[in-house]
Amino acid sequence: MKPQPTVSSRSRSPSTRHRISGRAAACVAIAALAFAPALSAQAAGLKVYISADMEGIAGVVTGSQLGPSGFEFGRFRGFMTAEVNAAIEAARAMGATEILVSDSHGNGENLLVEELPGDIQLVRSWPRPLMMMEGIDATFDAVLLIGYHASTANPEGVRAHTFSSANLTAVRLNGVDMMEASMSAAIAGAFGVPVVMISGDDATVEEARMRIGDMEGAVTKWHYGFHSARTLMPEAARGVIGERVRAALGRLDDFRPLRIDGPLELEISFKNYMPAELMAYLPNVDRVDSHTIRFVGRDMTEISRFIEFTTSYAANVTP
Repeated sequence: MKPQPTVSSRSRSPSTRHRISGRAAACVAIAALAFAPALSAQAAGLKVYISADMEGIAGVVTGSQLGPSGFEFGRFRGFMTAEVNAAIEAARAMGATEILVSDSHGNGENLLVEELPGDIQLVRSWPRPLMMMEGIDATFDAVLLIGYHASTANPEGVRAHTFSSANLTAVRLNGVDMMEASMSAAIAGAFGVPVVMISGDDATVEEARMRIGDMEGAVTKWHYGFHSARTLMPEAARGVIGERVRAALGRLDDFRPLRIDGPLELEISFKNYMPAELMAYLPNVDRVDSHTIRFVGRDMTEISRFIEFTTSYAANVTP
């Protein structure tokens, strides 16, 4: 009896090979669809801008955590840095190859530079023409806002204020109350870059979505009052921030820049009389009432420069 030929993988019929090839191709296609957002982001080489404030960091509730005179400030500089690093790590996981971070709180010298990755760049100290968004330009793909807070017009939120809790009671653009997040979004929007994610307390995330639009929000705490909150622990907050950054960068096509067409009418209300009186000496400034001035700018760059001048200038400024 003649031995029967053994069927090996090499001797399968053409139809068998086609069935196997078809199944393999289907598996590859399914895997590609499952990882499409991450693969797309990684292939693009994303450029990401991170603006970091401090009032929205997990655990922050009073001035004791927010400035050099506060007994917890040193520790909370570390927590702030760790939340920024969580955002950086998540952005890299989604394909970010270039990251610029703005230290946007207080004196602008809060982040611990030795604990940040060596291949990012950092904006520090003041003054800056573009304030909390200094360095933004049209080459960036997305903006992440870490540790932000609600506006001075918001009756809710931990440490709610706009630019200066000590000196300002309102900041409005074209008649709309602004928060620092929406002003940052408008500056970024002038360059065509969307804000895609924000972290802070629950009032901040809610207000930002109302004033800016769709974005991912990482809630780090839930406000009880101006100086009280129920907060996540630092490790849990970092986890939530990482999740929301990955979610945001995985659906970049869903976001649109916040564009506000000029001319832009800015109103700033002061707590005291004298700043409004003196600012009205400038030929391009009108005094609206005893505490409020109005400035009209051609674009967001002019608006940003004016706010920075108003909140930073003093006759005895040095050097």
